[in-house]
Amino acid sequence: MEVEIVAGLTGLAGLAVGLATGLAVRVTERAQRVVTPPTTPGGLPPGVASVLSVLRSSAVVVDREDRVLRASSAARAFGLVHGDRLLVDELLAMARLVRRDGEIRETEVQVAPARGRVRGEGRWFAVRVAPLGTHGLVLVLAEDLTEMRRVEAMRRDFVANVSHELKTPVGALSLLAETVESAADDPEAVRRFAGRMQHESVRLTSLVQDLMTLSRVQGDEPLPELHPVSLDEVVVEALDRGHVKAGAKGIELATGGEDGLKVRGDEELLVTALRNLIDNAVAYSPENTRVVVATRRADEAYAEINVTDQGIGIPPGDLERVFERFYRVDPARSRQTGGTGLGLAIVKHVVTKHDGQVTVWSKEGSGSTFTIRLPLLNPPAGGDPTPRTRTAQEATP
Repeated sequence: MEVEIVAGLTGLAGLAVGLATGLAVRVTERAQRVVTPPTTPGGLPPGVASVLSVLRSSAVVVDREDRVLRASSAARAFGLVHGDRLLVDELLAMARLVRRDGEIRETEVQVAPARGRVRGEGRWFAVRVAPLGTHGLVLVLAEDLTEMRRVEAMRRDFVANVSHELKTPVGALSLLAETVESAADDPEAVRRFAGRMQHESVRLTSLVQDLMTLSRVQGDEPLPELHPVSLDEVVVEALDRGHVKAGAKGIELATGGEDGLKVRGDEELLVTALRNLIDNAVAYSPENTRVVVATRRADEAYAEINVTDQGIGIPPGDLERVFERFYRVDPARSRQTGGTGLGLAIVKHVVTKHDGQVTVWSKEGSGSTFTIRLPLLNPPAGGDPTPRTRTAQEATP
């Protein structure tokens, strides 16, 4: 009997131990589930989505199957992601390497424009790829470098073009100085070469002046002081500065249109822009022709200044590029006319600084019309302005 009692007690003890062990295992499993960080419905650890939403860079998170769990709107707009797939093969390969060895990787990639978008050379990105947690997630951060690359390219081109343009007059002055020295006993030769030296020095001065003006107006900073400006006075001053060049070719300068229009701006810059258009018209017009400068109210909010010549015109393929710095439709002819290649670029930047627009119409063999469009200071209400045409001599006070 005692043996049976002992056996029963031993069985009960074993049962209790078994129940206790099972309970301990349950408690341990539950504790482990509590310790494991929860994830959001999208598969991201809590807080990660909030952090990604405030990043300036394009952000993409991919899981262990290379599916995109989250992508910023910029990443989709730039064509890095479509649906739940990372489209750039190079980035996908980097993500797989990072997932495998856990090392952070950085590189620069060029992404071609997506189908249906504006044609171009694509965009450049500085990319950083890093592991995100311990569940095979990978974070891809891409910062757009396209604008920085474009500015750097423009700066390199500008420096190269300036160096090339300065080399010509400086080299000519050096050569002419040597020639004058060797011809010291020939007064006629000295006078001739001295005249050439003066011509090259004027050309060099014009180039430096245009560079200074362009540097002033091509930045993003607004003009410091704007005042009411009469377009009548701008036209008179610009024509007065263009008399010498026009008179040398027998070209008549005439004005017309509506008087009394005013804009808010920098008078000196507006005069410079209009003078550049007049000089351009005179330079590319045959002798004994006419250049007309006309002002008019285009609508209730804008005024226009038109410069029309009877020159050689501009080929259709060059119309979109004539306002680029140092761009010349005919480089050989431009150098003969003494142009710096910056005049129309200055016009564009000056007009842009005044919240305006400059356009060009041209037909080869028939001439060109450049139009400056500027916001009116006080749009005239009512009235019956009478357009009239007058010569530049009549316009000069």
